[in-house]
Amino acid sequence: MALHFDQFAREGNAFLKEYAKHMAFGGDTDKAGRVFTAIMHALRDIIPVNESLQMIAQFPMFLKAVYVNGWTTRRSPTDIRRTEDFLELVRKHGGVAAPNDLGEDDDRVEQYVQLTFIYLRKYVSLGEMEDVRDTLPKDLKHMIYSNLMF
Repeated sequence: MALHFDQFAREGNAFLKEYAKHMAFGGDTDKAGRVFTAIMHALRDIIPVNESLQMIAQFPMFLKAVYVNGWTTRRSPTDIRRTEDFLELVRKHGGVAAPNDLGEDDDRVEQYVQLTFIYLRKYVSLGEMEDVRDTLPKDLKHMIYSNLMF
């Protein structure tokens, strides 16, 4: 079995360029990568491990790598119930770049999360997105619910 790391890198770079455009980041693929990673890591913190595994089974290899980087499956999901708490978790995963990448405006961060879920529909089936949505606390479902059909 041949491993095609160059192909994964090309696909990953193409993803970042397209995602940056989708997010209106211009050509800032570094920011796009940081924002995408922060959102994915916050999501994996709040959904059950089995749901994460089902979702990433549909990801291309380069997205799987982003999602699982630094992941430990021995933890229980973080108890996040409110949208504001989830957005703060995204900022936490954004690290030192979060103030510049995400800012303090919850509406902007929520828009980034919603745009990311729209973009993920390129890779994740409608049924799986519904399954992920169904595992979210009531206050967070709207971030995926309104975007499932895209």
